This record gives sequence, C-alpha cells and structure tokens, in this order.
Amino acid sequence: MLAVDSGGLGFWVAALRECFEEAGVMLAVRRDAAAARKLDPAVTQVPAELLDTSEPRIAARFAAYRHAVNSGSMRLLDVCHEEGLALAVGDVHYVSHWITPELAPRRYDTRFFVATAPPGQVATHDDGETIAAIWVRPADALARHQAGEIDLLPPTIANLEALQPHRTSDEVMAWARSVSDVPVILPIVLVEDGHVLILRPGDERYEEALADRLTSGPDPAAELQAAARWLWGPRAAS
Repeated sequence: MLAVDSGGLGFWVAALRECFEEAGVMLAVRRDAAAARKLDPAVTQVPAELLDTSEPRIAARFAAYRHAVNSGSMRLLDVCHEEGLALAVGDVHYVSHWITPELAPRRYDTRFFVATAPPGQVATHDDGETIAAIWVRPADALARHQAGEIDLLPPTIANLEALQPHRTSDEVMAWARSVSDVPVILPIVLVEDGHVLILRPGDERYEEALADRLTSGPDPAAELQAAARWLWGPRAAS
C-alpha cells in the first residue's frame, strides 16, 4: 500500500509518535498487566484495551513523558520500555497520500492515517505545532470552512469529506480497514478568469493539466505563484 521496498512499519510508528507529541494521545496497549501494576501499585486492574491515563498519577507521568519526547531527551521507544507498552499499530489505518503542488513555498509528501481515540485519554494540543483542540463533526468543520470561520488546507478538506458519510467511529474504522489502494494525490493549481481552480487525480482535466505543467518550464505565471502561496503558504499553515 505504501509503495516502498522496506521500512513501511516506520510510517505507522511516526504517526503514533506525532499523535503523542502533538495531541498527547498514546495509542498503545499494556504488554503485561503485571508490569503495569509493578510500575504503579494504584492500578488494580489493567484492561487489555488501549492505554487508559484517566488516573491522575498516570496522566501526570505521561505528560512528563510527552514533554521529554518533544524536547528530544527521551524516545517514544524509551516510553514503551519504561511503561511496558506495545504500540497499537493494528488499530491505525492508512487512508490517503498527498504531495504539495510544485509551486507551494513549502512542499510535503504526507501520508494520512485514521484511528479511534482511546476512551481513557484526553487529547490536548502541545501549544507549539498545534495551537488549539476541539471536538467537531466532519460536516460541521466543512461548514465552518465554507462560512469562512476557519481555514482548512485542501488535504484536510478531502480527508474530512471522506469521513463525513460515516455516522460513528465504528463506521469510520470499518471503512478505513477496507481501504486497499491509496493513490498519490498531487494537486494542480490553475488560475482561470481570476479564479483559483484545484484539480486532483480523477478530475476531468487533471491529466491534461499535469502534462501542461510538466512541460511548462520553471517560470510559471506570477498569479499562479501567488495562488499557490495563498493556498499552501504560511497563512494557511497558521
């Protein structure tokens, strides 16, 4: 699915590390209930499901781990060893792959994953790479974007549109488990009659626009550069 020769598991591990660093959510299971009780005698029963940090002392411990991982003084692997954890990679599913258009000031080659939030954890932003946290339905987020209340990047819009038809997290995960082919999406940004047009693979004129872009040379029109900066530049990223 990843179209790489080796090291595919590393994408899942990176996604889980980012989830812990930026959202404070550790998607992991206890490897051994006895080890968990040894680490924290206050824990009398350790379920075989995703890690629960609702107990205050556990929450404080993982907040310290998160700070250490963010600062680079500790690795996620160290946290797993310390707490007797195994990353729940089997509960995380790969659903989309986007590459930023050529004209964007910063370019990314990004894989997107989906997972169910553990019921025993509270997500919090790190106030660095992520500056706020809200719970919102995909449909409401898209509506707020259309109303001009929030800015969403094109990949976020597409991912929310993929989630929107599903009514529950169980439905989302059933869909995610069924995904077997993840095409690479490299959008093409055009300006026609003063309007910005974004074409994605599968759109009627995409192949023609891609061929034109590949043969147009390194000096695109100024208005096209401005459109790419507006859509994918620091303004959008902020």
